[in-house]
Amino acid sequence: MNPSTIQIVGAALFAIALLHTFSTKFFDRLADSRPGHAGLWHLLAEVEVVFGFWAMVLVLAMFALEGKQAATSYLESRNFTEPLFVFAIMVAAASKPILQLAGWLVRTLARWLPLPPGMSFMLVVLTVVPLLGSFITEPAAMTLAALLLRERVYAHPVSERLKYATLGVLFVNVSIGGTLTPYAAPPVLMVAAAWGWDLSYMFFNFGDKALLAVVVNTVALVLMFRRELLALPGQVELGQPDTHTLPPWPVTVIHLLFLTGIVVFAHYPAVFIGLFLFFLGFTAAYERYQDRLILREGLLVAFFLGGLVVLGGQQQWWLEPLLLSMDHNAVFFGATALTAITDNAALTYLGSLVPGLSDEFKYALVAGAVTGGGLTIIANAPNPAGASILKGAFEGQSISVGGLALAALPPTLVALLAFWLL
Repeated sequence: MNPSTIQIVGAALFAIALLHTFSTKFFDRLADSRPGHAGLWHLLAEVEVVFGFWAMVLVLAMFALEGKQAATSYLESRNFTEPLFVFAIMVAAASKPILQLAGWLVRTLARWLPLPPGMSFMLVVLTVVPLLGSFITEPAAMTLAALLLRERVYAHPVSERLKYATLGVLFVNVSIGGTLTPYAAPPVLMVAAAWGWDLSYMFFNFGDKALLAVVVNTVALVLMFRRELLALPGQVELGQPDTHTLPPWPVTVIHLLFLTGIVVFAHYPAVFIGLFLFFLGFTAAYERYQDRLILREGLLVAFFLGGLVVLGGQQQWWLEPLLLSMDHNAVFFGATALTAITDNAALTYLGSLVPGLSDEFKYALVAGAVTGGGLTIIANAPNPAGASILKGAFEGQSISVGGLALAALPPTLVALLAFWLL
């Protein structure tokens, strides 16, 4: 390795950003003790702001060290399709007609299960919705599941243990649940075309294992917290058809068409952003059938991912040789661990650039990347979306990095065993 000055600066800033994600409560305390700048400290306490902030510092360092041309060329070389897509799909999937339809589907499926309402709801939301992410994309599945959980579980006086355990299972299940197809999970998207992984390959090499792990994780959670789940109210509040503002079916169909269009053209920002703008116009025209769109939350998540794209581009010099120094067994566990400190799509993307990798190495890299996708907020692109929606229900209105890691560790181990042994 012979890194340039800016690569060393980038690696240092990436490390600082990681430390910052573990220190958000410190900035909350600063806001309380120094009210004169409370707004700034609260801003720096937002996990979604961290990587965007330090990406800005990196770009300023590029301007200072290498000049305007180098800095702007670097930014133009980055691919911001994923942050833009997550923003568009997150807002569209969280619109009132879509959520009401999702709530109806969850209620219907939950009624078919011969279990108390709270337990059956949790089983459906944490299995069906994450697996649905293989078709509507992981960001959409994360948004739908998080909003359903916020209204049905997190809005009630449940324990912090249940909140964190649910979050851990949700993050892990979404990360692995998107592997039934080659186009829904970001780490799979990065390599599927380059390595020729089609629908059949994904399902028979990843999908069956993911399905088993998702079910085991959810059943274990429901059994562990069955007493609290039994105490939940019997109705699913989200999307109940008891209001005069319930959208007529043509409005719901049009929302579904917009959502489908954004998913189908996920790799073409000029198309899906255009569709998204038409979607915003439609919601404004029929405002009486809408709730507040989660534009602020979506922008924060996109800012987070955009910052990760900028900072992550300076990590190849140490990530790539580290991965290539491992055999396929070591890379599986190494990728699982590395995913916790960097976006899993970045890991697989680096792997796609290396020629001559064995099939075992390719499988191990992707399997490890999706297995570790629930350990931290930055591990998987949809995680910030779920965290943004649910964090208000946690103590201090923030999610503890250590608490999330501990909660996600058991379902991560289940996924690890499934992908490694089966």
